[in-house]
Amino acid sequence: MTTTLDTRPPDGGADAQRHHAAAVTANSGSSFFWGMRILPKARREAMYAIYAFCREVDDIADGPEPTAVRLAGLDAWRAEIDRVFEGGPHTLAGRALVEPVRAFGLERADFLAVIDGVAMDAREEMRAPPAAVLRRYCARVAGAVGLLSIRAFGDASPRARELALALGEALQLTNILRDLKEDAARGRLYLPRELLEKHGIDTTDPAAVLAHPGLVQVCEEVAEIARLKFAQAEAALAGCDRRALRPAVIMMTIYRRILEKLVKRGWQRLDEPIEVGSREKIWIALRHGIL
Repeated sequence: MTTTLDTRPPDGGADAQRHHAAAVTANSGSSFFWGMRILPKARREAMYAIYAFCREVDDIADGPEPTAVRLAGLDAWRAEIDRVFEGGPHTLAGRALVEPVRAFGLERADFLAVIDGVAMDAREEMRAPPAAVLRRYCARVAGAVGLLSIRAFGDASPRARELALALGEALQLTNILRDLKEDAARGRLYLPRELLEKHGIDTTDPAAVLAHPGLVQVCEEVAEIARLKFAQAEAALAGCDRRALRPAVIMMTIYRRILEKLVKRGWQRLDEPIEVGSREKIWIALRHGIL
């Protein structure tokens, strides 16, 4: 995907914008799609729009262009978010956000936080980051998405915000553990530097870290942190509107299963893929709400 925005207003009206956002979400293959499907139409379309925005900025950060070009593309999206809130966005994804922002009070700061998070990838900062930097990254690329999502779901209470931030970190840590080899191929290593040093790994070269015998202990500790964050999210859920937050519960259930499958597989067979199949996702969605 190109890293610059077409500044011409897109053809088509509201139907084209909604179709674009829904198509991006459906074609992604993301587990998030399963949580979105149970929402009422307006809230579901809001989530499709949020996801399409996230997908587009993430694709910029992951693109093959030079760093300066990718950062310019992200700056263009910062300007597009301003236009979403002030009138006249130029892209289908931006225009799809206008009504959700108005209807559900989505906050500009959360969109900008997502962009700031993916910019950390674009600047190639994420190679064995200090734990504090990793937490900031998780809060931006996942926690901020959670804060947008709970507004679209219908519960933005303080306890729901706690859930969003804890669950966002848990999901991101699970993704990090699942995607170790894929990220290493891109020159990225999201495991915290302190844990590498604790277990005798004195390099930040992704391939060397994945081949090091200390990797097992590092991943076990990261998995334990993810479990703690899932538990914090579940504790916060007790003070929330559980019905409104059913999509978050579905995602928490799916990702907990992914985490436990990763732990069962271990950290020496990284070529062995881990996933929760469609039938299992359907069962989870049916358990927590009607598809």
